[in-house]
Amino acid sequence: MQWETVIGLEVHLQLATRSKIFSGSPTTFGAAPNTQASAVDLAMPGMLPVLNAEAVRFAVMFGLGIGAEIGRRSVFDRKNYFYPDLPKGYQISQFEAPIVGRGSFEIQLEDGSTRSIGITRAHLEEDAGKSLHEDFHGQTGIDLNRAGTPLLEIVSEPDLRNAAEAVAYLKALHSLVTYLGISDGNMAEGSMRCDINLSLRPVGSDTLGTRAEIKNVNSFRFVEKAIRHEVERQADILEDGGKIVQETRLYDADLDETRPMRSKEVANDYRYFPEPDLLPVVIDEAYIEEIRASLPELPVQKRHRFIEQYGLSAYDANVMADSRELADYFEAVAGSCGDAKIAANWVQVELLGQLNKGELALADCPVPAADLGGLIARILDNSISGKIAKQVFEAMWQGEGSADEIIAARGLKQVSDSGALETMVEEVIAANAGQVEQYLAADADRRKKLIGFFVGQVMKLSKGQANPQMVNELLAKKLV
Repeated sequence: MQWETVIGLEVHLQLATRSKIFSGSPTTFGAAPNTQASAVDLAMPGMLPVLNAEAVRFAVMFGLGIGAEIGRRSVFDRKNYFYPDLPKGYQISQFEAPIVGRGSFEIQLEDGSTRSIGITRAHLEEDAGKSLHEDFHGQTGIDLNRAGTPLLEIVSEPDLRNAAEAVAYLKALHSLVTYLGISDGNMAEGSMRCDINLSLRPVGSDTLGTRAEIKNVNSFRFVEKAIRHEVERQADILEDGGKIVQETRLYDADLDETRPMRSKEVANDYRYFPEPDLLPVVIDEAYIEEIRASLPELPVQKRHRFIEQYGLSAYDANVMADSRELADYFEAVAGSCGDAKIAANWVQVELLGQLNKGELALADCPVPAADLGGLIARILDNSISGKIAKQVFEAMWQGEGSADEIIAARGLKQVSDSGALETMVEEVIAANAGQVEQYLAADADRRKKLIGFFVGQVMKLSKGQANPQMVNELLAKKLV
């Protein structure tokens, strides 16, 4: 049997407000346990929630960013369930009337193609606290610092078909929310968490299979691995004649497997009803248009502009537009050197390579964009070769100065003097009579390969500073 995978994702996004969604407690990550939980967060008797206006604003920004319907009247509900890190015994969330309705979201796949993924809804809710199991030897500690942190839960349509698409969706979503500045999207710190809803159905069928939900996966790599494992697990069960149980599962990264947590709840299990302590949120067109006017250029828009304005490939444009900071850096480099395609190549290969090697963020990059642009300009005006430029870049990374300073200090300026190069070419030809004979006896295709030997010898003689283009031209004239 051939199976089609059907995936929908629920992303829980912590919003970058300075205080919680219903109290004035701070939301700073990493504080000592239970030092950022007020009487409201602890559900003390008589404490009432007060809605954080900035959380509403951030939710509307997201909705406009995906072209979604904005709920002019949204309502908060109580979602009832017991868990040790949920002091009230219920979560304030949205159910029937969310603040963001249907929208769509464009993702770009590895082959450069794009897909539109439907968004069912995005609603505001409060985060729960955190249960700590590692340090208590058979007991569980409860940290309520996170309780009440504003969340935007983003629910996709079941439009994703494999692990690669799911990861592309999450990366594009991460890019969007960081462009908007509504979240840092830090999955390691729990700012962005993902629930995976996955089922299989026979290829060609329109009927959805029974789904399993994999809770709280916190990295792109684990999302990919969890999906691959769950697809295999469900396929094995179905092909053996079994049935999939609707349940919530946990992904264990150490064992690379999913395992059951509990049976999957449905909406009725939570006994949703309108939150009596909060009024409906009513917003008008003027409020929405004010937010729309404040939106930055978004990743999809920037990607298309990079292709049209700079002539970048779809792949390069996608990489350069991945984050707002990287896009700004690339444009500064391109503006400094005047060649966007070479700028994109250097940013993508050399700069990102060094950042990855050192496990650094772009904010920690020791080479300013203007300095990298200055280095590329020296390649373009034939002051140095591409090979020498990489040595200069390494020196710039180590803090030895600008490209011009390093080139001058190390005597690296490319030799473009025709007289000096001609002397070197003649010396190499005279010293390699056997290779000259082979070259002269070879056909045109063979000569193209053999000439590389002579170019290499001239570059060696010049200590890598000869202009390669001029060397090739001189050799072509001399080797006749």
